[in-house]
Amino acid sequence: MEKRILFRTSIYAVILGFVAFSCDVMKDVEYKVTPDPLEMHGDSVKIKIEGTFPEKGLKKKITAKFTPKLGDIELKPIEIKGEKAEGNGQTIQYKPGGKFTYTEMVAYHPSMEASELTISGAAFKKGKEKESFGPIKIADGTIITPYLLQNDVKVLIGKDNFVRVTQQTANAQINYEKNRSEVRSGELKRIDLIGLQNWIGTALANPKIALKGIVISAYASPEGEEGRNNELSTARSESAKLAFQGMLKKAKIEYGQEDNAYQLSGKGEDWAGFKIELEKSSMNEDERNLIIRVLGMYPDPVQREKEIRNMSKTYTFLEKNILPQLRRSQIVVNYDLTGFSDAELMNLAKNNPSQLNLEELLFAATLFSDLNDKLSVYNASIQNSPKCWRAINNAGAVLFMQGKMNEAKAKFEEANNIKSTPETLNNLGTVAYLQGDIKKAEQLFNQAKSAGNDVAHNIANIDVKRAKYAAAIGGYGANASFNKALAQVLDGKLDAANSTLDASPQKEDAISYYLRAIIAARKDSENGVVNNLKTAFSKDPSLKAKAAKDREFIKFFENAAFTSIVK
Repeated sequence: MEKRILFRTSIYAVILGFVAFSCDVMKDVEYKVTPDPLEMHGDSVKIKIEGTFPEKGLKKKITAKFTPKLGDIELKPIEIKGEKAEGNGQTIQYKPGGKFTYTEMVAYHPSMEASELTISGAAFKKGKEKESFGPIKIADGTIITPYLLQNDVKVLIGKDNFVRVTQQTANAQINYEKNRSEVRSGELKRIDLIGLQNWIGTALANPKIALKGIVISAYASPEGEEGRNNELSTARSESAKLAFQGMLKKAKIEYGQEDNAYQLSGKGEDWAGFKIELEKSSMNEDERNLIIRVLGMYPDPVQREKEIRNMSKTYTFLEKNILPQLRRSQIVVNYDLTGFSDAELMNLAKNNPSQLNLEELLFAATLFSDLNDKLSVYNASIQNSPKCWRAINNAGAVLFMQGKMNEAKAKFEEANNIKSTPETLNNLGTVAYLQGDIKKAEQLFNQAKSAGNDVAHNIANIDVKRAKYAAAIGGYGANASFNKALAQVLDGKLDAANSTLDASPQKEDAISYYLRAIIAARKDSENGVVNNLKTAFSKDPSLKAKAAKDREFIKFFENAAFTSIVK
């Protein structure tokens, strides 16, 4: 912004010269104001006045008091004194003359927008007023372009964990006699095995099910010689495959007839299964704990078995109740299950939400464009899971989009009390921002930074309000928006701002054409100003009144083409 201000000041100095006044005790004081017109940034107006007294411009015993005024607001006074005058103030030598510099930062007031910076004052000699002057206009006020910032703070939705295609399994088991790998005929009548066979037949006709293969894992009980048990488990996996293939063939089910549909694995002695069965058995607790300690003390399976066999009474219980469960083949059919389609989800969410689980409801809500429908589904999600922070937060986000700020805030607070997350903190920040509590909003947004680009966008809005334009541009990132273009204008990057506007979702909005007119004004393009304002006014006639007094266009206030369109 500084480069643009210096450029404008130098041009105005050439065109307008310096403002000056003359009187008997002070002569031909010249004023230069930077910037001119004045500009508001960060809700304040910074003023720099450079005054020059010519040779013999201030008599030696004179004290001068100047009072600048902008709009309705009087600023702090300026005190100047001659070389022999008493009192405060900067001393100006009589013969060579001299300069003084005055700077002030004043809070913006609405009266400053279409206003002038004036200066008035008086000259004193030994405390008695000798002359007064003013008010004299020394600059125009005030450009308030930062106030074009749009309140497009972004609320965050708690993400669903919906997965349309999930990996599932269906399974059955075949048990074996001790030291045997043949499948007994009675095992083929097991309910789970027949059920698995029938399920495969049904699955093949279901378009939502994709079979991915059959895994057979076979085990031996941990007794006897380890090598023999490894061979036994491998043989059991083979026999289970042949038996199951035979069942499928008899049922005229084509799937599973090919060997490449199977993955076989002999797992050997099943010590892990032994421990699981032991822990859920009815064995005396002390005896059970003793065996568990043995499992931990002896990693060698031979030594383990030896120590356990030494517990004769205990081993008898194991042989009867535990070990038979470990002589088995587990048949697992892997498949992908495709869930409801988008259309099905939307229909159920709207008409029968109890048929959907939480993740399906949260995802279904994102499919609706109508905010009332979204809210209805999120409310159903809350009924499904009253303590789910995502469902409550997301309902608040929809209320926020509907402009129901108090209801939204209540939801955000409720969600945050259940679990404080970047999403809930950001959303509380958006409410604080729109309620004018920028300090609180900034604190909350900073706590939510890990949520990513949308929070960075919200922080960038605050950076614009704080006149940190370069930081704001970085915060907006690669996403084009009106607010990013505004920050670029305020940072003096006019060409980049035009490109950003053209790529933004708001490119056809009235306010975007208005900003293009400002860019054109700063480039001294009469056609650009007039054409863009015409389009802006056609979309929003209320902008005429703003443009007519907007100091961005002050150089065009006497231009016939400009005045004709703002009437």
